[in-house]
This record gives sequence, C-alpha cells and structure tokens, in this order.
Amino acid sequence: MTFGTTDAALPATGTQYRLERGDAAAVVASLGGGLRSYTVAGTQLVETYADGSIPPSAAGILLAPWANRIAGARWQLDGEEQQLDITEPKLQNAIHGLLRNTGYSLAESTADSVLLSAEIFPQHGYPFHLIHEVRYGLDADGGLRVRQGLRNLGTRSAPFGLGAHPFLRLGEVPSEDLVLKVDAGTRLSTDAALIPNGQVPAEGIDDLRSGKRVGDLDLDAAFADLTLRDGLYRHRLSAPDGRSVQLWAEPEFGYVHVFVTDKFPGRDCAVALEPMTAPANCFNSGEGLRWLEPGAGFSAEWGIQADL
Repeated sequence: MTFGTTDAALPATGTQYRLERGDAAAVVASLGGGLRSYTVAGTQLVETYADGSIPPSAAGILLAPWANRIAGARWQLDGEEQQLDITEPKLQNAIHGLLRNTGYSLAESTADSVLLSAEIFPQHGYPFHLIHEVRYGLDADGGLRVRQGLRNLGTRSAPFGLGAHPFLRLGEVPSEDLVLKVDAGTRLSTDAALIPNGQVPAEGIDDLRSGKRVGDLDLDAAFADLTLRDGLYRHRLSAPDGRSVQLWAEPEFGYVHVFVTDKFPGRDCAVALEPMTAPANCFNSGEGLRWLEPGAGFSAEWGIQADL
C-alpha cells in the first residue's frame, strides 16, 4: 500500500492558522485547538513554543469535556463506575479532557478569525458523542476573543465542563515580577492528588484581590466566588512599568485556575490563568457540572486584552 505524500510535512502541532488585524496577530494550532502566539504591537502576551513541540504544560490548549482533573480517572454514571484513561500517571488522574492530543478541523476562516471543531466520540469512561467548536477572533482594538461551544450529537444527556489553558505574559518582562490580581473570595483546597476537597476563604497569600507578586506565589489551585465587573470576570497581570494584560470571561466561566511554574521551557517563571465552567473533579463532586440534552448546545466566551 502506498500512502500519498505532501510537498512539506506538517509540524507536530499540525496546521497553523495565523490571524491578523491592525497591529494584533495570533497563531492557532490544530493540535488541541491551541493558542501558540498572541501579540499586540509586537508584544507577546502568551507563552509560546515551537510548532514542532508538544505544548509544554498544556500551554494554550482547550479543555473538554472537563477541565483539570478527574480523581483516579473514575466516576459514577447511573450507579455504574466509569474508568477513563489515566493521563496523569504521577497522581493517577485523568487530566485536561479528551481532546489534548486531537487535531481540530477547519470549519471556516477569515483574515482575523478561525472556526475549528473536534469530535468527542463515545469511549470507555465517557460513553457520549459531542462536538467541541471554538472560534478565535481579533477585535478592532486588538483584543483576542475566544468562543468555546459543545453540541451533543448523541441520544443521551451528557455531562461536561469546559476550560482553556492559556499562559499569559507581558513581552520580555520576567513573569515573576508581574503582579497578579484575581477578584476571588474563595480558593478550592485540595488533597495530595490536587483534587478539590473543599473551599476556604481567600486569605493571606491566597488573597489576590489586591494583587500579589507572581514570584512570591506557589500556586496550582482554582478560585471561585469571583466578582463580576461590567458583566465579566477579569483577572489581571500588571508590570512595574504600568502595562497590563488581562484574561476576561463571561459568567459561565465561574472558576479560574492559577498555575505558577518554574518548569516552562526557556522561562524562569510562567503563570497560567485558566477559565473554567467547572472545577477539577466535577464529574464526581457535581460542582459546576452541566448536562447537555441530545441535540442541545452550549457556548460561552473568554478573551485576552492588553493595556500597553
């Protein structure tokens, strides 16, 4: 059997979709529907990586039909245990949904937007058939707007949570020198496997409402009880020179996960701000969990905006 060839092999992250509008530009990869780059006036606003590299620390990928982790990769459906693949061997969890290693297909594109989709097929641990769609677009002011949606293609009601995993930055400013502000009243406490086991008031170093220097934080935790401002949740990183970048999200994204790491390639410190409709382990806890009836759909928006 002879397989067809192309003039040039695709990189590991698949087809690259470049969006441009004014002085803003973004690059979206088909692998994981991931955001590989977003710049305004030449300033990089998300952590990037080579197109031949698997996204480090899940940088920029989309999360469906759950965000973060499912404890032990197990959950109950109508009294029957469901066993998902263990994709976080160290902690024995299922992490970041079912599309992390899936290539999204192009539905439509313009110079400043792209619509991609990927199917979630019935499988062990998740016997449902859905399609995840995402539209990336650049606004007239250079802001990045992302609409994620799910549609139930099957014949039974399906549980879900949606999320995304962008790492934000401000050009070449060391991320440890940025100040992070998250208007959240509570933090989700976790066990040794990073599975939520309750909510505690956001106090002391965990109170990000007045801002904390990223380099002083050791965080891999979700926050809830978020404050709406002008109908949106807004989480901000500010540089010493006064510039800032923010992640905004519609009310459906009632949780935000903050992950600060010193293991991002080429960076001493990197910080992810992850919008989520439900926190980790929602299939077991029911917290934030939504169900889609057959034929029904759900969508909500988040985005990134800079003040440079």
